[in-house]
Amino acid sequence: HAHTQTHASNTRTHTGCKQPLRDADLQLLLVGGELLKVRSSSWKKNRFYKLQEDCTTMWHESHRTFKRNQTFSIDEIESVRKGRQSEGLQKHTEAHVEDRCFSIIFKGRRRNLDLIATSAEEARQWVNGLEKIISNMKKLNSQQTSEHWIFNCMRKADKNKDNKMTLKELKHFLHQINIEVDDMYAEVLLCYSNSGSLEGPEIKHFYDLLIYREEIDVIYGKYATTGEQMSVKDLLNFLLNEQREVATMEDAVSLIERYELDDSAKQKNHMTKDGFLMYLHQEEGSIFNPAHKEVFQDMSQPINHYFISSSHNTYLMEDQLKGHSSTEAYIKALMKSCRCVELDCWDGAHGEPIIYHGHTLTSKVLFKDVIKAIKEYAFKTSEYPVILSLENHCTLEQQKLMAKHMISILGSALLTSPLEDQMPTAFPSPQELKGRFIIKGKRLNKLDAVFSNTSPGVEEDCVSEEDEAAETSNSKTDTNGQKSKIKLAKQLSDLVIYCKSVHFSGFEHAKDKQAFYEMSSFKESKAVNLAETAGNAFIHHNMTKLSRIYPAGSRTDSSNYNPVSLWNAGCQIVALNFQTPSKEMDLNQGRFRSNGVSGYVLKPGFQRYPGTEFDPMTLTKGPWLKRKTFHIMVISAQQLPKLNKDKCKSIVDPLVKVEIDGVPADTCSKETRSIENNGFNPMWNETFQFDIQVPELALVRFLVEDYDSTSQNDLIGQYCLPLTSLQNGYRHVPLLTKHGDVIPSAGLFVHLMLLDAK
Repeated sequence: HAHTQTHASNTRTHTGCKQPLRDADLQLLLVGGELLKVRSSSWKKNRFYKLQEDCTTMWHESHRTFKRNQTFSIDEIESVRKGRQSEGLQKHTEAHVEDRCFSIIFKGRRRNLDLIATSAEEARQWVNGLEKIISNMKKLNSQQTSEHWIFNCMRKADKNKDNKMTLKELKHFLHQINIEVDDMYAEVLLCYSNSGSLEGPEIKHFYDLLIYREEIDVIYGKYATTGEQMSVKDLLNFLLNEQREVATMEDAVSLIERYELDDSAKQKNHMTKDGFLMYLHQEEGSIFNPAHKEVFQDMSQPINHYFISSSHNTYLMEDQLKGHSSTEAYIKALMKSCRCVELDCWDGAHGEPIIYHGHTLTSKVLFKDVIKAIKEYAFKTSEYPVILSLENHCTLEQQKLMAKHMISILGSALLTSPLEDQMPTAFPSPQELKGRFIIKGKRLNKLDAVFSNTSPGVEEDCVSEEDEAAETSNSKTDTNGQKSKIKLAKQLSDLVIYCKSVHFSGFEHAKDKQAFYEMSSFKESKAVNLAETAGNAFIHHNMTKLSRIYPAGSRTDSSNYNPVSLWNAGCQIVALNFQTPSKEMDLNQGRFRSNGVSGYVLKPGFQRYPGTEFDPMTLTKGPWLKRKTFHIMVISAQQLPKLNKDKCKSIVDPLVKVEIDGVPADTCSKETRSIENNGFNPMWNETFQFDIQVPELALVRFLVEDYDSTSQNDLIGQYCLPLTSLQNGYRHVPLLTKHGDVIPSAGLFVHLMLLDAK
């Protein structure tokens, strides 16, 4: 049919398959070929792989009885690695096949796909071809992604490939896109046809009906005063009055030049409805302020003045008792801009230290392999410093080897002495520490010893265990009630510069006795109690010191605690189990979404400057009380995913929750009604108001759920961002999976207004 053929060519252009015959890499993928799939040293089998004609789906053969033909979407791929760069290929292949190997890394918890091509050139073509498609798909705006998704569903619904759509195929298509219709309504849709099926221009008309957005019509009609088109002046009025932007006529002209699709309208400096919708789907029309996608905060302040994205037991892919330990877990965390990772170090066989969760059945990974992975991936998404938090259980000889590995592998990037030529009195800044690794752990002496010529220093001595290690070890205290001690090698001790671990003995003791570089770790329950009962004292403590918070040992399922109350108390290193999808990880992703996803977010001034009387529990008067009124209208959603893809008739009943997470006085949640049997284009038009006391600490979380009257609602999608990073006006809200990955075609459409409270 004419429309879908035209659309197919457009889609081909969008997804990276434009002129595939002229691109040898893409042509190879479309033709397909045999690759050796590697699962273990003994399981290596040839399988045929091929990119399907839609250029968004990879087909591969399977020898399973019931699943001989399998596919996965290009959208499911997180990255492609050339060479033996996965844990599986390093473990199960020999070095001589390095140039023939590559790995497909999936989002979420899906296992990596490790492959070996027949030649180095073929491996290069597979990697290049996949990267081109992934890159071009990422460049699609949400409107193009939406159109492409609808087209693919239409193509799949045409079972007999006759370019027509019968009643049965029409109903199948509507189920695919998450709309439930009865036979009568489907037959009404077919009334546009004389043949009892849709074909040719009838499909185009049907498609236009599908993508029609009534709410966009209303908004556009309100401002388009020039012959049913928006003039540049109309657009400027919209930007000033609705979007509350500081915009000029030049800004409006620029939007028309970039997003208007109709050349004749563009020549008149007009914007059509299609151009207007295109603009609303760009980052300028997104809820998230585009300026905050880059590093925009002052990065020259001491490192303890920032919230730092932090991971607990980073090596674990799953739970704390039997879970798999892997270098992949470090890579995933670092690629999400995590800036503090944890290494639980134990004696391993053959003299090589290992990392795992001691006294459990979790698997083990070599310490040196973890350091190599950290070196490779630490600064790919953020150039700001990475803290390696060591929990050391090793004997002296293996501690010396740990130090040797870190020095040799991390090289000059490893911080081995203070940046200053004299004893520092405060932390350096993230800017000064760009590209550097900082070791957190026990130290035998004060940092002053680095600048002392008189103290020869001991080669080894006993120190108390890390607080977290002591909590989980079998022998917490000795007969005198003192914390158990371990011997510490000087070589490892000397690598600890700005993050020396010490036991917390109270805020007054820390103020009087602790140097700025001496930091404590707090179990979540103790930290939450301090935040609730001595919030102001905790904030003052964190003005000069670093604090690390870790989950309770009882969280064997790798669940998480709520980090918000600890951020409210100014704690910097609030470590979470990154491997566990949860509201807490949504909040963490939201907190660190701004400032260029650098892993560092500058704390508000009232958490940084001495003399503050701010307490998140009592909210005494002060400059932190910048009261705001947050108005939000949840208007509609587009192309919500089906939750049960195996059941054709399973259609979602969506509702939207809007949550504020911040100081206790601001924490609140409101929700819309549910819309029955419509995940394609549900419309609510429901308005909520939130009164915000401390906007600088508030996070906004959108939650779309499938309503169920008999059990807990299922998550459809979520999105979280700082209140201070949102844009006013009519905005699209992207939706993410529980793992934090973008759902390509789905989104919310809302109207927002953040105003000074009266």
